[in-house]
Amino acid sequence: MSFLGPKSRKIIELDKELISSSLTRVSDLVFERLEGMNVWDADNKKYLDFTAGVAVANCGHSNPEIIQAIKKQLEKGIHLGFSDFYSELPLLVCRELKPLLPANLNNFFFSNSGTEAVEAMYKCARWHSNRTWFIAFEGAFHGRTLGSLSLTKSKPVQKERFEPFMPVKHVPYAYCYRCDKGSYPDCGIGCLNDFEKQLKELKGRVAGVIIEMIQGENGYIVPPKEFIKGIRKLCSEHQVLLCDDEVQAGCFRTGKFLASEHFKIETDLVALSKALGNGMPIGLTIANKKTMDWPPGSHANTMGGNLVACASALATLKYLKKEKLGDNALKIGKIILKELSELQEKSKFLGDIRGIGLMIGVELVKSKKTKEFGIAERDALITKALEKGLVLLPAGTSGFRICPPLIIKKEEALKGLEIIGDCLKEIEKKK
Repeated sequence: MSFLGPKSRKIIELDKELISSSLTRVSDLVFERLEGMNVWDADNKKYLDFTAGVAVANCGHSNPEIIQAIKKQLEKGIHLGFSDFYSELPLLVCRELKPLLPANLNNFFFSNSGTEAVEAMYKCARWHSNRTWFIAFEGAFHGRTLGSLSLTKSKPVQKERFEPFMPVKHVPYAYCYRCDKGSYPDCGIGCLNDFEKQLKELKGRVAGVIIEMIQGENGYIVPPKEFIKGIRKLCSEHQVLLCDDEVQAGCFRTGKFLASEHFKIETDLVALSKALGNGMPIGLTIANKKTMDWPPGSHANTMGGNLVACASALATLKYLKKEKLGDNALKIGKIILKELSELQEKSKFLGDIRGIGLMIGVELVKSKKTKEFGIAERDALITKALEKGLVLLPAGTSGFRICPPLIIKKEEALKGLEIIGDCLKEIEKKK
C-alpha cells in the first residue's frame, strides 16, 4: 500500500470494518472517477485500465452516449415491473440484439446479473427437457447463486460448506497447456472422450450441457475448435440442450458478438450480462421460442427489464455497432498477442499466452520446463503494475487477464504492455 494516498488508505480501513470478508480484493485500488480507458483513485492518481471492470465497460468508462441515454430514461421513470406489466424499452433491446444473434435465438428473459442469467438458462433447460442432470466443465465459473454455483467448478472456496448441490457432473475442459493426455492435436481430443463417456453414463437424463466457449475466471482458456464442435455434435445426437455462457465473452469481447461464432456452431440457449449494460446491472437469457416454453409463473423476477438498465443496454448495443468495436477488438488483440509473444521469448516466467480479440490470458510459471504455477510472480506483477499506473486482474491459478475496454487505441495497448514488461524485468532480477 506504499503508493496509496491518505484518502485511499482511510477508505480501505473503513471498508475492512464494514464490508463482508467474502469479497476478493485483488489490489488496493480505491477508484473514484472513471472515464474512457482510465481510472482515478481517491487521491486523484490516474491509472490505465486493462480490466474494463471485469469485461463490463466494453464501450469505455462513463461513455457519454450511454450516460445521456440513462439520464433521459431517469426523467421518464426507473421501474414499474416488467414481469407484471408491459413496456416498449426491453423490446427495443431485443430488437437491437436479434440481427447480432443466430436465427434460432429469438426469445428473451430479462434479469439483473450473470448468475441470474445462468440460473434462468439452467431452469429453462430443465423445464423444457423434463430431465434432471447437467454436465459442466472443470475450471468453469457460472456464478455464485446456488443453481449456478452447482455448475461452477473454479475455486474450492466458492463451494465449500454450501452442499448439497444440484445434480451436475463435471468433466475436463480442453486446457491444452496443462493437459495430461498428450500434446494437441496428438492427444486426439481426449477430453472430448471424457465428455462423451459421461453423456452416455447419464443417458436420457441430461437436460443440458453448459460451457464457456472461452473459460473466463480459470485463465481465459481457448479450446481447440474440434473440442467445441464435438460437444455440439454429441449434444445434438443425444438431444441435449447446449447452453452457452457468454457472460464474460459476449458483446464483441472476442471480436465476434458471441464467442461461439469463432467455432462456427449454434447453441440452444445463451446467457449474456456484464458488457450488455456497460456498467448497469442487466442479465439476459436467450433461447428459441420452442425451447423457452415454460408457463406463466414458472420463472420471473422483480427488477428484470428495469427501464434504466434497458436504456443503457440499448445505447450500448448501438454504440458497439456504430463504432465497430468488434473490429477494433480483433485488431488491437492481434497487436497485444504479437507483443506478448516477443516478451515471452525473453521472459523466464511467461509460460502461456492465449486469447481471441481482447480476451487475452497470460499464465506465469516458475519454470517453463516444469510449468509449476507462478502464483507469487503473478501476484507481484499485478501489484507492481498498479504502482506504475496499470490495473490488471488475476485469472486462473497463476495468470492474469488482459480485457480492456474495446475502445482501446494502439498507443494505450503498447503503454500497458511496456509496464507489464518492466514489471517482469524487476521480478526476474530478484529471482
